[in-house]
Amino acid sequence: MYDLTIVKEKLNKWKLVICIIATAIIVSIATVDGIFCVRLLKGTKFSKQIVAQAEEIERQEVLLIEQQKALRAKLPTWEKMQGAKSIYTAQEEKRVFLTFDDGPSKSITPQILDLLGQENIKATFFVLGKNVHRYPEITKRAYEEGHFIANHGYTHSYSTIYASIDAILDEYNRTEDEIRNALENAEYSSHLFRYPGGSTGGKYKQIKKEAKSVLEENEIFYLDWNALTKDAEGAKTSEAQLENLEGTVGEKSSVVLLMHDAADKQVTYETLPAIIAFFRERGYQFKNIYDVME
Repeated sequence: MYDLTIVKEKLNKWKLVICIIATAIIVSIATVDGIFCVRLLKGTKFSKQIVAQAEEIERQEVLLIEQQKALRAKLPTWEKMQGAKSIYTAQEEKRVFLTFDDGPSKSITPQILDLLGQENIKATFFVLGKNVHRYPEITKRAYEEGHFIANHGYTHSYSTIYASIDAILDEYNRTEDEIRNALENAEYSSHLFRYPGGSTGGKYKQIKKEAKSVLEENEIFYLDWNALTKDAEGAKTSEAQLENLEGTVGEKSSVVLLMHDAADKQVTYETLPAIIAFFRERGYQFKNIYDVME
């Protein structure tokens, strides 16, 4: 009996050891399987995220390519710019071209762009090269939002730009270079210039006159205006600007309106909603230079 009892005890101990080992193995396997399953599930979720991100990147790339194609199709050329010659001509529909000189500025131009975006209006910006150099990102924003970027010279210093015909061309070309750099588009050429102070009259009227044929030889079209708010000529209130607007628009059916988006033109921005309302109430359609390119 004694020997049998000892054998039984030994057998029971071995059974216990075997059970413990077996249990440990089962627990280990279950743990490993559990970890593997969790990792597999996480991996699947992560893979889905990667796929979704890749699809979004691809969608954005396609959208960017489409936008670039659209912008390229609208690149100004000398041939297309010939359509601007009839910009003052009466049309079946009344139209107005909002134009802004002397920008971009850090304080005013973004506010004007925000407002134009809200109103779904495209304008034309005659930029200064020195300001494009300072604020390339604002210039690019205006361009990408569908506004036409034109050339207003580099310095806006009359004694500099009107020193000679070569000086006018130099200021134009320097500004075009700044525009191309800002837009990150080496193909862009505006082919459109606005003389600081206008193309006629003033102390430098003779050099301006002589430069016109040279500009044409260099495939540069120039554009003035036929209405203005006089925001650069002493109109410091909205009331004064609106009075000048109404007086200079008169009965014109095709209006090229001169305004400014320089840093000191807060009143121009504040008056702009009323200016837009003025034209809408009279049935004008808002256009920019893209709309007259042939």
